[in-house]
Amino acid sequence: MDSATQIVKNIEKYEKWKQVVFKEFDAIMNNKIRIFPCLFGVKGYQKDMLRFGFYKKLTAKNIMEDLINYCDNYKSFGKNTSFVAFEEPAPIQSVEVYREKFWSILKDLRALDDRKWPKHIPKNMDDPLWEFCFHGEPMFIVCNTPSHINRISRKSSTFMLTFQPRWVFSDLLDTEQKAKNAFSTVRKRLEPFDIITKSPFLGKYGDPKNREWMQYFLQDNNIESSPCPYHIMERNND
Repeated sequence: MDSATQIVKNIEKYEKWKQVVFKEFDAIMNNKIRIFPCLFGVKGYQKDMLRFGFYKKLTAKNIMEDLINYCDNYKSFGKNTSFVAFEEPAPIQSVEVYREKFWSILKDLRALDDRKWPKHIPKNMDDPLWEFCFHGEPMFIVCNTPSHINRISRKSSTFMLTFQPRWVFSDLLDTEQKAKNAFSTVRKRLEPFDIITKSPFLGKYGDPKNREWMQYFLQDNNIESSPCPYHIMERNND
């Protein structure tokens, strides 16, 4: 797990595919003409608060050690931190295949997790206060894939996951006005960035009509996706 500064400093020591996917990410985050919609992510990257992992295969077992390390230390990285996990590029699959893969990883992470689900977070994914948790930390997750064509904000040259601790939002969105301003900015950035219109499933955490899990993996259209394949994640020791 490395910072952007570490990667840039030692870029020639990384395998070619790692150099390519990181430079692509860097170009997106630093683009001043086509500004990436997630203002928190852009600020975090520019202030070196993000951490990165590269994996031949993005599986729960492969990322677990780095994710635990990140969960133990993320507060020291800065208020706009995230953990970004890249998979080595492979033949492009369908959006649905990536969606199944995404939820399989989350299910497997839950099965491997040795910490109990936080008491203040509901286990029922249909609850507006539900959030995925790992190592005792609630976190918002975003999946990017090579198959996203219309929703460019969710497109990447490879399968990519971003883990963002809910702690990040505790100050940034702790008042109605802050939340309103943040969502307004994101919406304004999304309109010119994506080919498709804003997803109807984007919403504010805790809003009775909002479901966090529906925002993790957005389809490449605005049609409601099929039910989450693992609608209630449980562990034997919960």
